[in-house]
This record gives sequence, structure tokens and C-alpha cells, in this order.
Amino acid sequence: MEFWQKTFTLMFALYSLSGLYYGLLQSKLKRNVFGLSQFYLPLGAFVWGDAAVFGAFWVLLSLTAYFYQSWTLFLLMHSLFWVVRSVGETIYWFLQQFSTVIRHKPETSRLHHIFHDDSIWFIYQIFWQCITVISILFTIYFACEFVTLPL
Repeated sequence: MEFWQKTFTLMFALYSLSGLYYGLLQSKLKRNVFGLSQFYLPLGAFVWGDAAVFGAFWVLLSLTAYFYQSWTLFLLMHSLFWVVRSVGETIYWFLQQFSTVIRHKPETSRLHHIFHDDSIWFIYQIFWQCITVISILFTIYFACEFVTLPL
């Protein structure tokens, strides 16, 4: 790993640690598990409960990549995580589209000014499908790179 990659990996671990801390603080003390945590979107955390779990997850994975001194491993773990996360989000929005229980009112969506009705749910669904495709491509690429690296 080059110096900037080591630095980035450690900074991401610290950022993740802050996500763990604030996620636990918001979830346990403030009882705000489902409150939006927009600052931690790079962790895959949309709400404070996510930030607590993914914060711990990313601390461990970042330190693992740092320990093995493998930038490719760091990138592979990220791409694989986003495959799983985006598939989950695709399923979530697919189910919301056909559910009789409305958990997210269309008018509370950020994109409601463009997509004015419940079409927002399939817009989110196809957005996450695109993220899935991109993540799968990166996962394949980084996995091939990782396999060819001498350990």
C-alpha cells in the first residue's frame, strides 16, 4: 500500500468508529434508531441503527485491509458490501411498491419534486439495481486483481 492508501484506510476506520459511536449514542440514549444519518451514507448507513452496526463492521474491515497492507482487499470489501447492500435496498423498494402498508410516504422523498406519486418507489428500486450492477462489476474486477497479487 502506498502512503495515501494507508492514510485513507486509517481515516476511513476512524470515520467508521465515529459512525459506531454516534450510531450507538442516537440509538441507545436518544432512542432515535430510525432517524436519518446522512453523514454516514458512505458506510451504507441510512439511519442511526445502520451507523452503529456498519460503523463496527467498517472499523474491522478497514483495519484488516491495513493489517494485510492491501488496498485491493479494501476496495474488494467495499464493492462486495455494496453488492449485498444494494440488492437489499432493491428488494426493500420492490416490496414497498406493492405493499398495502406505506412505510415511506412518496411526498417525504427527496425526489418527490421530480416523481410526484408512488412512482418514486420504482425509481429507487431501479437506482439500487444500477448500484448492484456497478458493484458486481467492481467486485469481479477487484477479485481478479486480488487473486493475482502475491500475499
